[in-house]
Amino acid sequence: MQVAGIVAEYNPFHLGHGWHIAETKRLLGGDAGIVCVMSGNFVQRGQAAVADKWLRAECALLGGADLVLELPTVWAAASAEAFAQGAVTLLAATGVVDVLSFGCESGDATSLSAAADCLLTDAHRALLREELSRGVSFPAARQAAAERLIGPAAGCLSTPNNNLAVEYLKALTLLRSSITPLAVSRVGAGHDAAAPAGGFASASAVRTMLHEGRWEEAGRYLPQSTASLLAQAAEPGRCPAGLEQCERAVLARLRTMDESAFATLPDSGSAEGLPRRLTEAARTSCSIEAFCAAAKTKRYTHARIRRLVLWAFLGLTAADRPAAPPYLRVLGFNRRGQALLRDMGERASLPILVKSAHARRLPQPARRLFELEARCTDLYALCSPLPRPCGLEWTNGPVILDI
Repeated sequence: MQVAGIVAEYNPFHLGHGWHIAETKRLLGGDAGIVCVMSGNFVQRGQAAVADKWLRAECALLGGADLVLELPTVWAAASAEAFAQGAVTLLAATGVVDVLSFGCESGDATSLSAAADCLLTDAHRALLREELSRGVSFPAARQAAAERLIGPAAGCLSTPNNNLAVEYLKALTLLRSSITPLAVSRVGAGHDAAAPAGGFASASAVRTMLHEGRWEEAGRYLPQSTASLLAQAAEPGRCPAGLEQCERAVLARLRTMDESAFATLPDSGSAEGLPRRLTEAARTSCSIEAFCAAAKTKRYTHARIRRLVLWAFLGLTAADRPAAPPYLRVLGFNRRGQALLRDMGERASLPILVKSAHARRLPQPARRLFELEARCTDLYALCSPLPRPCGLEWTNGPVILDI
């Protein structure tokens, strides 16, 4: 039996995600095991996930996954490069994953591989510095530099899922991993598309529906299991969560930071003077969106500013992200996932955490990262419509489904 790894946020798990898992199994012969590395309570766009990681893990298991592992916040809320490196490192560390399946706009593995190889060259790094000196954003500079080297094949860097696919391929190369990439063409609505298409809606569109109370409409684009679990969580005020629930606390944190504090954040742009811009934006802004608008420029994208806001709120710095993930945290599994865990017990290259209490047995650097994750979860508990208590990281166990 082949085992496919999938990197995802499942924010929330929708019909397109279910299709991707089913298509992965079909392409691999129908009997493939599915191991997902899923972002925890905070996601790459610098937002709180719409539902907590245990609920989203259950949705994934009901949607076809067998085992769900957590991508810690310090990688989950990072640039595409760091996000991919952290996630692929975890999949490789399981020792059981044979294939990395990812959705992308093109499905053209040849151009994706060409772009990935290009980005790893010294020639590209030199041209990237030259393009950045023109004052354009990092994504635009990277694509322009790649186009100068490989021509039209670099066009795949212009779309978000192709871009992530390239980062996955880079990570596999850097790890010298034997995992085989599998590109699956996306169907329906594109990433961040406001309107549904082909019976599918983007996760962004579904989140908007949920936040606006359009639950019936959102349900058309969700598996029944996801819709039911989200509705159950909404009744006690657990979802939909959002950083805006903590807006004044976030602004308070931003207003108490000076340039040196902003400079400690990852991708802080300290060499280009971004900390000064962030400090000035914090003094004049009365909402998170106003802060992002004030700090954003052609060079500094909205997504990058949102991530800096999140890191500031969580009290994290660039130094809090280790060179690589130090453990495999289990969020949920079914019967087949349990068998995979047994195999991982013999083949994994990192400690496997099934019970939170076992984190206290980890070496100090790994234990410190888990404790930082617990702090992030305590703050996530304030992002729900009704605040939740501290300590959920230590009291919640993995989701176990007898299916």
